[in-house]
Amino acid sequence: MELKDKSKFPKVVIIGGGFGGLQVARKLKDMPVEILMVDKHNYHTFQPLLYQVAIGSLEADSIAFSLRKNFAGQKNFRFRNAEVTKVNPEKNTIDTTIGEIAYDYLVLATGSTTNFFGDKDIERFSMPMKSIPEALNLRSLILQNIEEAVLLNTKEERAPYLNFVLVGAGPTGVELSGALAELRNHILDKDYPELHKDHMKVYLVEFQPRVLGSMSEQASKGAREFLTKMGVEVLVNTKVESYDGNEIKLGDGKTIPTKNVIWSAGVMGVIPHGISKNIVERGNRIRVDSVCRVVGFSNIFAIGDVAAMITDETPKGHPGVAQVAIQMGNHVAKTIVQIINSEPTAPFKYFDKGSLATIGRNKAVADLGKLKFQGFFAWLIWMFVHLVSLLGFRNKIIVFINWSLSYLTYNGGARLIIRRFVKGGVTQNGHMPKDN
Repeated sequence: MELKDKSKFPKVVIIGGGFGGLQVARKLKDMPVEILMVDKHNYHTFQPLLYQVAIGSLEADSIAFSLRKNFAGQKNFRFRNAEVTKVNPEKNTIDTTIGEIAYDYLVLATGSTTNFFGDKDIERFSMPMKSIPEALNLRSLILQNIEEAVLLNTKEERAPYLNFVLVGAGPTGVELSGALAELRNHILDKDYPELHKDHMKVYLVEFQPRVLGSMSEQASKGAREFLTKMGVEVLVNTKVESYDGNEIKLGDGKTIPTKNVIWSAGVMGVIPHGISKNIVERGNRIRVDSVCRVVGFSNIFAIGDVAAMITDETPKGHPGVAQVAIQMGNHVAKTIVQIINSEPTAPFKYFDKGSLATIGRNKAVADLGKLKFQGFFAWLIWMFVHLVSLLGFRNKIIVFINWSLSYLTYNGGARLIIRRFVKGGVTQNGHMPKDN
């Protein structure tokens, strides 16, 4: 089935409702184009707060927002809940699970997924966290394993269930390890009086020499000091050799018994079939020109995590952060209008607004241009920036209330096991799940 478009205006098809895709659609409002966004989810995910869903501090619907509702009132916008299976550049169409869709201009804003670097065992047994379903799986795993530990008698028996190993010390690894440390320090013995906080261990493993490698030396040092004071064992210059679901082996010979390995050591772009491998760069990203147009095509663009704009200034492409996707989205929307109007286009220039990472209560690091600082003020800025960036007034209020309660009581969040996590047909303790 081919989905026909009877509009007289050029049709812009956007694949992906992340930060970049949203921005393209917003900036094309009131422009003489018809916009069709296609996404396998009908909601936008605010990924920077996924880790709080994973530890039960926030519920999933407080960081998700309906794509249809977000564009209510934008007359030139339509949405289709479908998965894209292939791009057909020779026909100017895409194949989807609801049929073939034609386009005049195509924007690939497909984002990224976890990169396991080809290790099938790590992919099978470790936990990624790039989407709401993955964050909910991780939350169930964490809580199920703590519940399992309650049933055991000795520290040695409990160790695999209460040892948490985070691989990759970028913002996700740092923020999640800090959150787990706070759960151990302030919540564990309240919710589970049979356990002691010393029974739970949090490890942060990084192959590079320092944590938060994309931020300044000052931010890296500050983050590591915060984590260490909170009881996280930080292991830098350390490679993961293997993980079999019960024990992780590190390059220095250290082994840790654990059923909780969280993998955030790398990401890779999500590219639909139909894009030639000849234009795919390292990290599974599509090579684009100075206006984010896919090399070799006049009407296909790629933005955000899936785009690789290789220049003298950016020999490895741009960083995989939301601001890059947002700014590329702005630029592509302008470029499409300029092309339609036969006007000259301008090259994309990224403006780095800075980086923030939180480690826990009153603890964050900030690189804002020449200003580099850490501690309580950086934490306030981190909270403000993330709060105002959320879609939807309701979500902002809910998150603010949750954060306020957590700050006042040290015990925010529900931490409910709504659905038992199943991997390979059985739960982590080897039993078939039973939902009442």
